[in-house]
Amino acid sequence: MAAAKEILTRRSVAATIRLTVPAGAARPAPPVGPALGQYRLNLMAFCKDFNARTQKFKPDTPMAVTITAYKDNSFEFTVKSPSVSWYIKKAAGVDKGSQRPGHLNVTTLSVRHVYEIAKVKQTDPFCQYMPLESICKSIIGTAKSMGIKIVKDLE
Repeated sequence: MAAAKEILTRRSVAATIRLTVPAGAARPAPPVGPALGQYRLNLMAFCKDFNARTQKFKPDTPMAVTITAYKDNSFEFTVKSPSVSWYIKKAAGVDKGSQRPGHLNVTTLSVRHVYEIAKVKQTDPFCQYMPLESICKSIIGTAKSMGIKIVKDLE
């Protein structure tokens, strides 16, 4: 009976919008304004909710947000943590990866850095049920593709 009631009260989805917005800096200006405005969503409500949810992060941290817009002009959104490549670049202290990954290493990172990034990424809804070891292997692969070498300890 509960399943039938859920089907009857299900709202129809107008669009799914994916944006990257700096933490605590959502404003009804581009890129947020035009993306939400075309679906007639309440820009100020989104900005206030987003800024409240991301206040624990440092300002200008790029947050991935997925907004589900419904046809009755309401919305829901989920905020994901920053990308792994952003964390790797911050930990390594570089602006961008290697021009020739696999041939030219930009810098090195320790396994401890990888572990700390994996612990942060495990709080993401997508990685919530993944083992920490799998997340670490994925981070190591991303670092290799950026031309960053992973070592046991930094000397």
